[in-house]
Amino acid sequence: MKKKVAVIHTFLYSVEDLKKLFREKLPEVEMINIIDDSLLQEALANKGITPGIIKRISRYAVEAEGLGADAILNQCSSVGEAADIAQKMINIPYVKIDQPMAEEAVRLGSRVAVIATAVSTIEPSSRLVESMALKAGKEVKVNRCFCEGAYEALLIENNREKHNEIVIETIKKASEENDVIVLAQGSMYHLLPLLKDIKVPVLTSLETGVEQLRGVLGL
Repeated sequence: MKKKVAVIHTFLYSVEDLKKLFREKLPEVEMINIIDDSLLQEALANKGITPGIIKRISRYAVEAEGLGADAILNQCSSVGEAADIAQKMINIPYVKIDQPMAEEAVRLGSRVAVIATAVSTIEPSSRLVESMALKAGKEVKVNRCFCEGAYEALLIENNREKHNEIVIETIKKASEENDVIVLAQGSMYHLLPLLKDIKVPVLTSLETGVEQLRGVLGL
């Protein structure tokens, strides 16, 4: 019997990237996709999670367990703290895609820049790095770097080039004052080939987020 992982998405852009990574890194695992892009819209409108988001995330987690999932992967940094609450309602692991990235950032430096394009993501992603630093017993300064206008360029204007320019400029500035760069959202994964000139490590969540499931599933 194949192991099953349910992925809860709030962002349509990430679905195909994660399907590809599952095929490459976890070919023996069946991927179940649960998609609700209204979650991200609600998080953006409220600059964070709401009781409604917590209820829906929890309901999806319970449904995923009922579908026979052996683990759940939370795709969206904006709702990661709702996943912490949902974990208490189920008996299977509910892991965050960005936790391995946050752990690696803490290992690599004491000044971490968190780059985000969604206002709902910047705080939970930064708090995740801070919590990993506390867990590691390491003093780390997390610098919050918001890419003003990038999210609107991508999702409203459908202008990926403009989105990329805004994000890359923010990364370049952040690299001058930080030991490591954390790209808080999966939508920035495709920028890696354009960041080869950045002198400090640039971390993304998708690959390590999927790879952690091998250990979670005991594979």
